[in-house]
Amino acid sequence: MKTVSQKRIVLASASPRRSELLESAGISFSVVPADIPEEPLQGESPTAHVLRLAEAKALAVAGTVEGDIFIGADTVVVCDDEIMGKPVDAADARRMLTALSGKTHEVITGFAVYKREQDRLISDAVSTRVIFKPLTVGEIDAYIATGCPFDKAGAYAIQGGAAYMVRGIEGSYTNVVGLPLCEVVEVLRRLGVD
Repeated sequence: MKTVSQKRIVLASASPRRSELLESAGISFSVVPADIPEEPLQGESPTAHVLRLAEAKALAVAGTVEGDIFIGADTVVVCDDEIMGKPVDAADARRMLTALSGKTHEVITGFAVYKREQDRLISDAVSTRVIFKPLTVGEIDAYIATGCPFDKAGAYAIQGGAAYMVRGIEGSYTNVVGLPLCEVVEVLRRLGVD
């Protein structure tokens, strides 16, 4: 597979899933995680929240390292009007998974692509509906024991051990993984990356 290397692309994220998705598209990039607070602002909608963080991550890293194009992203799970980020501990993961059990929720990822040469920032948010099967207490506890929930929005990874929990999705699968790949690649092309 031919890799894209005409422009130096920097992913402003420590997420191995986002890296894997970009690699799957043949994109050559480096990783420089952004270190910014991720708490929602008072009254901030989930979409506004992920867009603000995606833009802040891309711009923060662009301000500290060399590169041509910077990609930032942030993902949240929204269930019953609650924005679920990454769980802080096992009890928080259990609370989130219990709330998601048997329900349909939204996964929203905001992404931002900043092109330094043009001082141009393009951002968007993608939403996917995810339908969970009812989960037993044993299933929730076993999943938490794997350690998988702790760096995932909503305490689960559709591409990993939680795949059996998902009855269906409506929308982008890669968005649920953490980066809406189709939309990101389209923006990269608009910015001149082939």
